[in-house]
Amino acid sequence: MSRLHGTKDFWIGALRTEGPAFAAAVAEAPPETPVLSCPGWTVSDLARHLTRVYVWARTVVTAGTATRPERHDPEPAADLTPVESFRREHDRLMTLFEGLDPEAPAWNFAPQPKKAGFWPRRMAHETAVHRWDAQLAIGAGEPIEAKLAADGVSEVLDTWLPAGRRIAPGQWHGVVQLTATDAAQQWYLRLRGEGVALLDTATILDHDDHRARVQVTGTASDLLLAAMGRISFDALGVAGDRSLLDGLRVG
Repeated sequence: MSRLHGTKDFWIGALRTEGPAFAAAVAEAPPETPVLSCPGWTVSDLARHLTRVYVWARTVVTAGTATRPERHDPEPAADLTPVESFRREHDRLMTLFEGLDPEAPAWNFAPQPKKAGFWPRRMAHETAVHRWDAQLAIGAGEPIEAKLAADGVSEVLDTWLPAGRRIAPGQWHGVVQLTATDAAQQWYLRLRGEGVALLDTATILDHDDHRARVQVTGTASDLLLAAMGRISFDALGVAGDRSLLDGLRVG
């Protein structure tokens, strides 16, 4: 079953770790170093992207409304390198989040309550995955911490998929079981066309009313990275109909 693995303090703590680690990896690489997990991007592009995402998160949270605000991506600061701009925005975001009321109104893209607590979680996972991207570019990709990664898998299932943010469109029909070997966590979900339903029990696997089923086993980090399109599901233990896994990939 998909459960939240964190609170605002947990996600802020993750940002305190993942943000500086991202910046350190970007600073170590030459600016034009390619990011293998983000084809066509350099580490400088990656830093600019995450900086823009942080600015957008601050815009949404400070708007104080459940309605989507207008987005204006800032021009790169002429007097700062990409990593310096990132560090500045990371500091600003941390200051905002530390004083944040999670119940305050704030828009988000998912079919769920429009509350500010959405954004520390979203930014923690955005940063963790891009930290992995940046470290991979310098040959030093470290797994995402198990508890954080497990919540990231839950976010894919309870936020990204219901919001229709798959990498590619399609129709899938079947049951998926995900098992994180290092986080004592399992998820069960039914894919229905473009839709997804999270399940509270494994008993669905005992029924024959579905067209296909697949079971995936691996570390929480590898499950998250596979769902986010960073690694292949072939790197995990897979039993059953692999075609269903295309219905899990988001980004």
